[in-house]
Amino acid sequence: MTETPDVERSRIGDRAAVLLIFVGSMWLVRIIDTFHSGNSLIGYGIVPRTGVGLVGILRAPFIHANWSHLIANTIPLLVLGGLVMLRGIGEFVFVTFVCIVTGGFGTWLLGGAGQHIGASGVVFGYAGYLLFRSIFDRSILGFVVAAIVIVLYGSAIITALVPQYGISWSGHFFGFVGGFVAAKLQQPARERRQLTR
Repeated sequence: MTETPDVERSRIGDRAAVLLIFVGSMWLVRIIDTFHSGNSLIGYGIVPRTGVGLVGILRAPFIHANWSHLIANTIPLLVLGGLVMLRGIGEFVFVTFVCIVTGGFGTWLLGGAGQHIGASGVVFGYAGYLLFRSIFDRSILGFVVAAIVIVLYGSAIITALVPQYGISWSGHFFGFVGGFVAAKLQQPARERRQLTR
């Protein structure tokens, strides 16, 4: 049974709304933090190997040092997040959660001193998920999406996975690992669906 154009438009609208709310919440935090002195209004990000840093794993993607930091993350979040969202809202939420937790815990465990903040770990998680999903799915659409990711962000991925001063290399690396983990965890469910068709 095919869906009506109204149902399809509603589904696309719902997916766009979820993505915009996710990214928009980062903008809201940045707006509030602009007028708030000291640390972010929502607390600290990831401070490796500390109790407060462990709690900061779920907060870190929403905290950005300044506007340029947020803007640099916004476009790839929308592009790569939109590509992840093609699989549906449930898969988007699952992938986002796995990337935040895996990337955050890896950074908390092995990251350098200081506070690690920003959504770039999620960006690299989405990139890793899209690349590895294409390998696990072995579908034409998956390889097309992977090719888009490589063309748009391939050099950025390679550059960002190399340690640099002032940049959370561990956040990028473990976010990317989180993308692999999410793709691997989704593989069995996709294989079961294919077998029942």
